[in-house]
Amino acid sequence: MPQKTRTRVPRTPSPTDRRESRQELLPIDLPKPKLREGRSLPESLRRRKTVREISDKKLSLQMVSNLLWAACGVNRPRGPFGTPGITAASASNSQEIDVYVAVVDGVYRFDAHHHRLLPVVAGDLRSMAIGRGQKDMVTSAPIQLLYIADIHKLSHTSGFQEPGLQDPDVQKSYFCVDTGLIAGNVYLFAASQGLATWFHNCDKIGLARKLNLRADQRVLFGQTVGYPERT
Repeated sequence: MPQKTRTRVPRTPSPTDRRESRQELLPIDLPKPKLREGRSLPESLRRRKTVREISDKKLSLQMVSNLLWAACGVNRPRGPFGTPGITAASASNSQEIDVYVAVVDGVYRFDAHHHRLLPVVAGDLRSMAIGRGQKDMVTSAPIQLLYIADIHKLSHTSGFQEPGLQDPDVQKSYFCVDTGLIAGNVYLFAASQGLATWFHNCDKIGLARKLNLRADQRVLFGQTVGYPERT
């Protein structure tokens, strides 16, 4: 992904530093998705697999746009309960899973409704997207997706108000399943485009602090995406 401006790593994880570092990144308007090329759905299903050997070759901005649209982009302007529908189902159309994108210059949040990347924090946090016991696997891949659950969206959805949406145990089951649906889309997209991907744990505590998340947000998992390492 091309850099939009020169950035620096914050000196400390204080909120002030995070605000300053965020201002050094610019929003990125993603190009319109282009998904006419690639393998068929049956062939992508046949090729779907986890690949942990991923190169540091950068993805084009068009490829990033296509990837994020496939993950959870808007596929119809009017979906359930009058809100835009996206490519991944969610409990009562709450769309409670936010996809953060960690790249070399910083971390962005994917704004699916406007198909753009919004700056969160500057600095290379890709290594934190890998679980502490897995950091010797892949840390230089160009894209690390981070799945963040927004409990407020889940409990305040404009969709069907079932009692379970207010129950912490039920909420957990919903946001874990909804994350898997997005990750599955990423796997199929990767298979269709000849990319490699790997769904994994991440440094939940460290990322929650670095990303300055609210108390009702949860860091869940990471997913590495890039070109396969040629051996």
